[in-house]
Amino acid sequence: MDLGLRDRVYVITGGGRGLGLAAARELAADGAKLVLSGRSEATVREAAEQLGGPRQAVGVAADNADPGTADLLLRTARERFGRVDGILISVGGPPAGGATAITDEQWQAAFSSVFLGAVRLARAAAEVLGEGGVIGFVLSGSVYEPIPNLAISNGLRPGLASVAKTLSAELGPRGIRVVGLLPSAIETDRLRELDALGGDAGQAKERRSATIPLRRYGTPEEFGRAAAFLLSPAASYLTGVMLPVDGGARHGV
Repeated sequence: MDLGLRDRVYVITGGGRGLGLAAARELAADGAKLVLSGRSEATVREAAEQLGGPRQAVGVAADNADPGTADLLLRTARERFGRVDGILISVGGPPAGGATAITDEQWQAAFSSVFLGAVRLARAAAEVLGEGGVIGFVLSGSVYEPIPNLAISNGLRPGLASVAKTLSAELGPRGIRVVGLLPSAIETDRLRELDALGGDAGQAKERRSATIPLRRYGTPEEFGRAAAFLLSPAASYLTGVMLPVDGGARHGV
């Protein structure tokens, strides 16, 4: 199936590594042009080179918590590629820890980056997108069920999902879609770090895999393909949806 991605232009935050990069790879493979952002200039520039270089991808060092980031990324897309068709808002995972262990400073820093930064990016994208545009959020399975030892994610991701659903209703009449992806156990550096917190990463992986109907972790490529589809014109009648990418780990209907 042709996803209709050729020459469409997407901004991907957190696009230098992890799930953001996984989505960017699949979008680029189908001909999309990309602006990738991340806090490490070297990382995002290397990723952009891997995805085709200046004609297809450009890397921009930027932090989602910075109020100027949204304008910078959207302006870069228009200046370099002449248009913006969509944005995928992905941020690094906030610090692990239980609700009684997280400090005010950690909550505030995570809110600025994970929540407020994402809302600001979506709001700015809504101002420049036209009919057929799309805003995507990379969230987490914690939207539906709290994950042990990830109190910040449990607190912020469900709120973002509600913002996304609200935006989908507000922007639908303009032909702009808003979607969310809810990854669970996707084998990234972040998940490997979390597995190692208990001391034996291998055992942690085995225990968690046993709770997943497919009995394994997902690959970044599997997440990336799901993201590319949701962001593409092939998904033109899907909006307001929160798609679990979790191997069946969410047991609710």
